[in-house]
Parts: sequence; C-alpha cells; structure tokens
Amino acid sequence: MSRVCELTGKKAMVGNNVSHSMNKTKRKFNANLIKKRFYIPEEDKWVTLKVSTSALKTINKIGISAALKEAREKGFYK
Repeated sequence: MSRVCELTGKKAMVGNNVSHSMNKTKRKFNANLIKKRFYIPEEDKWVTLKVSTSALKTINKIGISAALKEAREKGFYK
C-alpha cells in the first residue's frame, strides 16, 4: 500500500535536507497517516481507512458520512 490518505489524497512530498554548510540532499516528507476503523450507521458496517490526521479532524467536525461523500465526489474514495 502506498502512503496516501484515502479521504484527502495527501501523499509524500519531495524536498531537500540542507546542512549547515548549505549542502543539499534529497529527502521525502511523508504524510502523517494512521489506520483507523470507522462505523458507518447508514450502511451498518465498519470500514478501515488510512487517513491523515488532518482528515481525522475533519471527520470529527463534519462526520464520517459527509467526509466519505466528499471524498467520493473528489475521486479519492471508491
């Protein structure tokens, strides 16, 4: 599995490590992902999603059903 949030589509970014002498080497900034189980009362089932912590805050704010609906519209969740 790749390191991509299933609700927001966030994934790793590429940047540079910069040393004190200003030498630059490539590095990767991974998304802050966690694997979490959610209960969807409309479908009466549990779903396991790999979501970013910012998506988790959104789920707490608007609810899992609304977050899944929004992710389906954007094409991140099937």
